Amino acid sequence: MPVLAKAGNSMELGVLQVYVRDGCPHCAEAKKFLPEVAKKRPHLKIVYRSLDQDPSARAELISLSQKAGLWPPGVPTFVMHGKAIAGFNDAATSGPGLIAFIDNAVVSQQVDGGWFGRISVERLGLPMFTLAMGLLDGFNPCAMWVLLFLLSLLVRLQNRQRMALVAGTFVLVSGAVYYAFMAAWLNVFLVMGMSDSVRWTLAGLAIVIGTVNVKDYFAFNQGVSFSIPDSAKPGLYARMRQLMQTEALAASLISVTVLAVLVNFIELLCTAGLPAIYTAVLSQQGFSMIEYYAYLLLYIVGYIADDSLMVIIAVVTLGSHKLTQESGRWLKLISGSVMLALAAMMLVKPDWLM
Repeated sequence: MPVLAKAGNSMELGVLQVYVRDGCPHCAEAKKFLPEVAKKRPHLKIVYRSLDQDPSARAELISLSQKAGLWPPGVPTFVMHGKAIAGFNDAATSGPGLIAFIDNAVVSQQVDGGWFGRISVERLGLPMFTLAMGLLDGFNPCAMWVLLFLLSLLVRLQNRQRMALVAGTFVLVSGAVYYAFMAAWLNVFLVMGMSDSVRWTLAGLAIVIGTVNVKDYFAFNQGVSFSIPDSAKPGLYARMRQLMQTEALAASLISVTVLAVLVNFIELLCTAGLPAIYTAVLSQQGFSMIEYYAYLLLYIVGYIADDSLMVIIAVVTLGSHKLTQESGRWLKLISGSVMLALAAMMLVKPDWLM
């Protein structure tokens, strides 16, 4: 039976790379078996790397085997989503193990979105997976409450241009602060890796945040709560009202920038678990730093999409709605349920996320 081991680097999503050589009977058996596997998995792409015809394939296999502990190197070797197995006898004896390896590699690129269903890298592709996670994270009752209250004040000005500039600045600055927050998470995981202690810490964070948010649905703002505290609200109210009284547009934009930074630091724990888990998954992809930061930017596009939509609607209609306590409780329940589901996977099935 093949031996499972971590590969030295992550490969392209949805692609099974098979290192083979001419005259290898086990490689020939694998080549006969894999087309049948691919027929039932339309998203699976099989790429054969011939050691005889591609000098770079031989170097890759040697490096991969050294890092993964698959030594000495052997063919066929199968690599997918950062994991590898080596060896194949025939369909009857080795086929089930190879199928399990492929399916587990696919499942490892999924996140349970609770009521939103299973969000899968394999089904969506990493860019769409990133957007979906960002959209899910964007349902943040803390930020929504502040933005909707701000819009309710701005609409009184009956000035669409000023309303769009001030509210739009709030959304963009909020996204920039969140981007910096996620970049910090990403760099932590790039340095620390995904050890058992890190995984347990992540799960513990998700359990705490999820439990408190679910509690808020049944006992809103009673006891511990990851919401904007009542003690901070008068200051935020005062800042927003002062913002309305500022006639100079430049001064208003500076004031709303400061407001957005303050709000994002106050609300940081509202959904801290989602960006932590996403960046942990992202850190395992073996990208360059430019690619990592590009995916974080894509996440932020999803994160601010719902806020941007609220601003556009308010500017077009010159109307606004405040976030009611009932709506806030439901958002808390959704957020908490997702956090608890992610915590359970981190503890019981960490390979689904990592």
